[in-house]
Order: sequence, then C-alpha cells, then structure tokens
Amino acid sequence: MQSLFQKLILAWKDATLRKRLLFVAALLLLFRLLAAIPIPGVDLARLEQFFSNNQFLGLLNIFSGGGLSNLSIVMLGVGPYITGSIIMQLLTMMSPKLKALYHEEGEAGRARFAQYSRLLTVPLALIQSFGFLVLLERQGVVPELSLFHTLTNVILITGGSLLLMWLGELMTEYGIGNGVSLIIFAGIVASIPAAVGQLAFTFEPGSIPLYLGFLAAAAAVVLGVVVVTEAERPIPVTYAKRVRGNRVFGGVSTYLPLRVNQAGVIPIIFALSILLFPQMIATFLAAFDNGALQRIASLLQAIFANAWVYASLYFVLVFLFTYFYTAVTFDPDTIANNLKKNGAFIPGVRPGPQTSAHITQVLTRITLVGAVFLGLVAVLPLAMQGITGNANLAIGGTALLIVVSVVLDFVKKVEAQVSMREY
Repeated sequence: MQSLFQKLILAWKDATLRKRLLFVAALLLLFRLLAAIPIPGVDLARLEQFFSNNQFLGLLNIFSGGGLSNLSIVMLGVGPYITGSIIMQLLTMMSPKLKALYHEEGEAGRARFAQYSRLLTVPLALIQSFGFLVLLERQGVVPELSLFHTLTNVILITGGSLLLMWLGELMTEYGIGNGVSLIIFAGIVASIPAAVGQLAFTFEPGSIPLYLGFLAAAAAVVLGVVVVTEAERPIPVTYAKRVRGNRVFGGVSTYLPLRVNQAGVIPIIFALSILLFPQMIATFLAAFDNGALQRIASLLQAIFANAWVYASLYFVLVFLFTYFYTAVTFDPDTIANNLKKNGAFIPGVRPGPQTSAHITQVLTRITLVGAVFLGLVAVLPLAMQGITGNANLAIGGTALLIVVSVVLDFVKKVEAQVSMREY
C-alpha cells in the first residue's frame, strides 16, 4: 500500500499526470451533474416503488451510472454502447470478415470495429429510450405524453447517452483508465452514501454482531474477487533462434498469460437478461383478462418467486455464458498462427493445430474455475439477503465485480504512467 500511495503522490507531482487526473475528475463531476437533471413530470414515489419491484431495471441502473433511478436526461447511461459492443462481439462468430477485422488487422481494424459499435449505439439508444418512456407511462411514473413530447424526450435521452459515450472516450484518450468503466464506477460509488445512511437510520445495538459479520464477509469477498480477477495461467513460449548476417535473433523464453476470468462481468449481464425475460412476459400476460394467459403468468411468477429455483437457474446460466463469451473473445487458432508466424512454439508441443488444441485444453480447465467463481459471486447477494433479511447487506454481484475491476485497472494505469516517466 505504501508503494501505491507513493506512486499516487508522484503522479500528482507530475504536471502531465496531474492534468490527466483533474481532467477525469472534471468529466466525472459533469456526469454526476447531468445524472441529477430529471426529465419533466416524474412521480418520484411511483418511480421508487417501480424500481424496488424490478431487478432488471436495477441492473440497467448500474450501467446507467445511477441516472436511470432519477429518470435523468442521461438515464440510459452507457448501456446502449455496451449493448452495441456485445452485439458486435457476438457477430464476430457469424461473420468471418468481422472476425478478421477484430483479431487480425491490428489497431486500425479494432478502430473500425469500435466505430461500428458507436454507429450501432444510435438505433439501440432510440429503441431503448422509446421503450422506457412507454413502460414508465403505463406504470404512471410519467404523465401521458403527446407525440411531440415523446419524440422530444426520445431525442433528449438518446443525445444524453451519446454524450456519455463521448465523455467516456475523452477520458480514455486524455485521462487515465477506461472512461466507460469509470462512468459506471462513479454511478455505483455515488449510491454508497445513501445505502450507508439507510443502514445508520435503521441501526439497532442488537445488530452489531450482524454488521461485524457483514464487514468480515465483505472483506473476504473483495479479496476473492481481486485474487481471481488477477489470476493467470502462464503458458511457456520459446522463440527459435534466427541468424541474419552476423547477428543471432530469438532464442528467448517468455510466457503466454491466460486469465482465469477472461469474460469479466459479461456472463452475469447475459444471464440476468435471459432470466428476467420470462418474468417480464409474465407481467405482460397478467394484464390480460384471459383466464389461460393469467394462469400461465401465475405459473411463471410462482416458479421465479422460488428463491432456490431462481438462484439455481442464475448460477447455471452464468456458468454456461462464461464458457460461451470466452469462446467468442479468445481464439486459440489465431494465437497459434501468430506464434507460428513469429517463430515461437510451446515446448513439447508442435506448432499449428497441436498448439491450438493445447491452448484450448488449458483455457477450458481454467475457465471452469472462473465460471464457478462468477456463478457464486452472482448468487451471493441472494444468499446474503436470505441470511441477513436485509437487502442493504447483500454482497457481491455485478456492481462489486465492476468496482474491483475498475480500481485494479486504474491503479495499473497510474503505475504504468509513473514508471514510464521515471525511465
């Protein structure tokens, strides 16, 4: 920790790094100001009740940086951009051209790939903003809107989402760290004082052992997230010696790092989206007067109301999606071909298909650990809520993974910048 604080002090003393840190802080402050500006005519009491009964909107609120819970002009946050990026990643499995663009054409190819994600963000933001306005209007959270006011709000909300996407990219380019992740991080951290205040308001002396146990469990969970997030499985790689003229190149040994959690928090997002879709259908069917449709809605609601069934399905979906997304984003064939082109090989493994099969085997084994870990972290809030009976004492889930990942990435970026200037 002393080394970290020393590097932060060195970063602050360096004029260039200080400007970068202040630039990030200024844009995050601007984001929080925008998140506090609501669209007109919001019924706050109905809004709070609506959010308390909908887990899916709670997840979307995380990715909006807290803007959705206020129905602010940036209520969608960076959600459409993240959705567009996920869709583009999935399309690489179906389109060889997109796969080659992302994996084989270097920085220029990835820049074009990112531009396609930005373009896809616009229609996604338009659809999501219109859908939310219609849903909130039917729930009585916002008053009935005319066509002109609906179009105005859709354009305003879409513009707010694109503005946040632009601010995030500015932070990435001119600041330190990943701007989109920092926006999500700021929204999560901004909700902590309200949760702490609610706990303080409901504090009872008899609950002190419960709070101490909660703090111990929270520390253990954070430690586990840090360990698994940073864990790698190194595969040794050797470069063959090559003679050019009178000079000898290669002959060095290095390693190929494979992360235990290659997929990050994406499997949790996918699993929640799939799991909450039947619940949304049940809510929609329950509004009809047809007896058969209402029985189907009641059956679906009863199934998902069972905590054990919900947690089991959640765990299984997160586990499966971890393998799926790892297969989408990590291509062993491309790695094996790149090693072969550069005259590198894994000791004891022949270059080409054998190298690809070896990397796949290792990746499959370590992904098992990452998948089980993500599944446990995903269902941990449900378990803690069942044990403590307090929703504010629920540890784990997407928010914790995002916070820990962003902090670790930010610390690494600061250390890299300080080290570069020291040399």
